[in-house]
Amino acid sequence: MRRMIASLTAAALLAAPMGVAAQELPSTPPPIPAPKPFKVPASETYVLANGMKVTLIPYGVVPKAVVSLQTYTGSINEGPDTWLAGLTLDMMREGAAGMTAAQIAQKAAEMGGGIGTGASSTTSGVSINVLSERITDAIGLVADVAQRPSFPETELTRVKANWNRRLAIALTQPGTLANAAVTRAYYGTDHPYGRVLPTPAQFNAYDAAKLKAWHAANFGAKRSHLYIAGRFDAAAVKAAVEKAFGGWAAGPERALIPVNPKQGPQVLLIDRPGAPQSTINLVFPAPDAGTPGDIPTRVMNALLGGSFSSRITRNIRENKGYTYSPGSGVSLLPTNAVWTFNADVTTTATGPSLTEVFKEIRELQATPPGDEEANGMRQYMAGLFAIQNSTPGALVNTLATRDALGLPRDWLDNYVPATLSVTNAQISEAAKRFPLDKLTLVIVGDLKVVTPQLQALPELKGIEFKTVTVP
Repeated sequence: MRRMIASLTAAALLAAPMGVAAQELPSTPPPIPAPKPFKVPASETYVLANGMKVTLIPYGVVPKAVVSLQTYTGSINEGPDTWLAGLTLDMMREGAAGMTAAQIAQKAAEMGGGIGTGASSTTSGVSINVLSERITDAIGLVADVAQRPSFPETELTRVKANWNRRLAIALTQPGTLANAAVTRAYYGTDHPYGRVLPTPAQFNAYDAAKLKAWHAANFGAKRSHLYIAGRFDAAAVKAAVEKAFGGWAAGPERALIPVNPKQGPQVLLIDRPGAPQSTINLVFPAPDAGTPGDIPTRVMNALLGGSFSSRITRNIRENKGYTYSPGSGVSLLPTNAVWTFNADVTTTATGPSLTEVFKEIRELQATPPGDEEANGMRQYMAGLFAIQNSTPGALVNTLATRDALGLPRDWLDNYVPATLSVTNAQISEAAKRFPLDKLTLVIVGDLKVVTPQLQALPELKGIEFKTVTVP
C-alpha cells in the first residue's frame, strides 16, 4: 500500500503542468492589526455570613468549570518555619473528611479533573477543573480538603521525602541560591520574604502536629475567596457553596506584613569553584501594583529584558552569545514590588555581560525608544494579556491576583487601554527608577575568575563585595 501511494504521488508530481510561473512571495509582512480591547466577562461577587467572598464568572462554551478557593495565607504567615506552608498544602490532599489520598484522587477523577493544592508567599489555593455537570460535587470536595484535612502520619513520611529531595536539589542550583541570597539581603532575614530555603534539619523537624496547628491558625472564611468560572447553573452553585462553606469558622483577618527593604548598593558573591557559568541576579525596587508607575514599568520591562525580542536579550544572547536565556520581570506583592534580571552567563563573560546590561539600562534612561520599537512592545503586552486570559482557569488566576493585590474591580478592563497609552517618554522615565548606584546584585560562580571582572566595572567601584553562603 505504501509503495502504491508513493507511486501515485510521484505520478501526480510528474503530471503537474510545466512552465507555470513561480508564485512571488510578499517581501514585507502584513500589517499588525490594532489589539482588540479585553473585556472581563460579567461576574457576580457576594459574601457569605461568615465573611467568605464568592465570585461567579460564567465564561466559555465548553461544558467545564473551575472551582478555586484562594486563602490569603502562605509563607508570609510561617514565621521562621520556612516551607511549612508548602508542606501543609501538599498534605491537605493526602487525606480529608475521612477520605484517603487515593479516595480524594478517585472522586476528583470521576468529576473529570484532579485536585490541586499549593502555597505562595501570600496565598494558598485548593482548586479543581471539572465537568460542568459535577460542579456541585466539586465544590464539596474543595471544601473538604480546605476545611477538614487529616494530615495522616502514614503519608507524611513520603511527602516529606519528596520535599527533602526538592530541597537537596535546590541547594545545588545556582539560580535558587542566587534568589535566596538576594531576597535575604533585600528584605532581611527577619521578614518572611527574606526566608526562601530552610535547612534540612529545620525542615525535618516539621511533624503532623505542627502542620495541623498552622492550618488551624491560618485557614478560615474571612481570609478566603472562592472563584467559580465556566459553564454552570448559578442557583445550584450558590446552594452548593452555602452548604459546603456556610458553616466554616470565620477565622483570622488577613495579615499584611509591611516591607522595609534594604536599599543598595550591595553586591553579594557565592563561590562555586570551577563553575563554567555564572548566575547573575539583579534587583531594583519597582512601583507598587496599581500605582501610576505600574503599567509603564511593565511595558518598559518587556522592552528592556522581559521579552524574547527585548534589548538585553538581543544584546547578550543574539549578538554576543554570552548566555542562552536571560530575562527580567516585575514581581508584585501586596506590600512591595521589585524588578529583577536573571541570566546564566559564561564564566569568562560575567563582567562583559553586566557591562552590556548596565549599558542597556543607561541608554533607555537617557533616550526614549523609537515609535516602531515602543509600539511593538505595547501591542505585544496588550495581545499577550488577552491570550493569557482566554480560558476559565487563566481568568480565575488573573482575577485572584487582582484581588490579592487590592486592585480596583475595573483594573482588568482598563489594562489594555492603559498599556497602549504608555508613551515613549514614560518608558524611559520608568527605567530611571533603576539607578545603578542603588542596585542589589548577586553573583554565583567561580569567584577567582569572576571577582577580578567585577572589580573592573565602573558601576561597582567603591561597593563592598560580600561573600555569603546559603542557606
